Amino acid sequence: MIQEIQITNQPSQQRQLQLAELPPEDGTTTTVQDHTSQDPRQPEHGPHAAVQVAGGAATAQQQHRSKLTVLPLVFLIYFEVAGGPYGSERAVRAAGPLFTLLGFLVFPFAWGVPESLVTAELAAALPGNGGFVLWADRAFGPLAGSLLGTWKYLSCVINIAAYPVLVADYLGRAFPAVAEPGSRTRTGAVVGMTVLLSFVNYTGVSIVGWGAVALGAVSLAPFVLMTGISVPKLRPRRWAATQGQGRSRDWRLFFNTLFWNLNYWDSASTMAGEVDRPERTFPRALAVAVVLIAASYLLPLMAATGATDAPPEEWVNGYLVDAAGIIGGAWLKCWIEAGAVLSSIGMFEAQLSSGAYQLLGMAELGLLPAVFARRATRFRTPCVAIAASTAVTLAISFLGFDDVVATANFLYGLGTLLEFAAFLWLRARRPELKRPYRVPLPLPALVAMCAVPSAFLAYVCVVAGWKVFALAGALTALGVGLHGAMRLCRSREWLRFNTAVVAAAAEDQQGDQAAGDRV
Repeated sequence: MIQEIQITNQPSQQRQLQLAELPPEDGTTTTVQDHTSQDPRQPEHGPHAAVQVAGGAATAQQQHRSKLTVLPLVFLIYFEVAGGPYGSERAVRAAGPLFTLLGFLVFPFAWGVPESLVTAELAAALPGNGGFVLWADRAFGPLAGSLLGTWKYLSCVINIAAYPVLVADYLGRAFPAVAEPGSRTRTGAVVGMTVLLSFVNYTGVSIVGWGAVALGAVSLAPFVLMTGISVPKLRPRRWAATQGQGRSRDWRLFFNTLFWNLNYWDSASTMAGEVDRPERTFPRALAVAVVLIAASYLLPLMAATGATDAPPEEWVNGYLVDAAGIIGGAWLKCWIEAGAVLSSIGMFEAQLSSGAYQLLGMAELGLLPAVFARRATRFRTPCVAIAASTAVTLAISFLGFDDVVATANFLYGLGTLLEFAAFLWLRARRPELKRPYRVPLPLPALVAMCAVPSAFLAYVCVVAGWKVFALAGALTALGVGLHGAMRLCRSREWLRFNTAVVAAAAEDQQGDQAAGDRV
């Protein structure tokens, strides 16, 4: 497993793992249960052992639990990021087929590969639940970890809330009462689907992972058929169109559409503690996911733009369904409509898992009360974190989404910039950190690698409107205030926190300071 930097007079992390898997020789334990999470599997060998658990070490009982392997992780990443080409139509409307095809060919690699490499290295080096929160906390301290967690979590739950609403919209085609805004039937459908899908998450991350595999196979199959059927009808000259006659290109809509469809590569890192051998599984899963996601957008868009004559202005959300009917007939159109529902379910499950395990990881780090780290007795899932995320999702489901979704993109951009900074800082300041997977580039090349997606993130933030700036500023202030409130509650002992981890993290920070002074 992973070894941390050795602090003066402290055993290596490998040695701590060995100790965690064996009973104490003297028959005594150091109990921190009163101040830590309610997870009975936590090894009781003092504060550094608690840090080891937060960093992803497995006890003997953990090793026997069902964990995520490569294939389920690939499809969880797929549903975190994409879930299919649904929603990509607006890019064609904004800039025409040529730029859309180029965008979905280049962007998954120019944006997805750097973020995937960062995720693979840090998830293998610091494989704890909480993912990017753990990385920022280790690089810049608890405030940075808490702020990054706030940005990413709010962005995540805003996305989650959209999926039951989308499913209700599709069901409304068959049951008109479900489509009526504000009706009791629609409200009941959204609430019922949210609760039901959340219960699936409660049954375990392994079930969610293999469920994502099944949903992915069924929802991708009609697009594979659509691509194959379209081949005799393709006219490559149609791909060269850049925009409808007399229409200017909307670059803001174009880039926002690309970003909306291809972000959240790092979200699966929050479940790193539930992944089997993350040092090997994460790099492999991310590499496969990049190719799968690029193909899942590019091939259906090539088929639809090359085999139909619709001008760009007709490309609104849902046009891919109409294109499937033109190419393959009513049966294919119905299958892709059903695939949209299945894709929404898969994205809901994957992102709810990510958000819940992020809260669990923050509780293990002492950034949130220990109750958020409580696991269900039978399934070992973070039941309180799932319930809290479900409640927030339900609240957001009934809000307007125009400026809120733009704010989610803005917050995600800020969080990812901080994440890149943590990656570069840890590589520069903690070169001794054991990295089972290491991006094979020197630090200057890593800075250049992160510069490309960072420039795009900066663009997304700059072009946001004043409402987005105001709302994002208010939510950021809320995150800072929440961190201050948690510190006050911890110091006054109003709530229970994982104080063993906090104390050991402070020792780590002192060790880092001493190491830096020696350098």
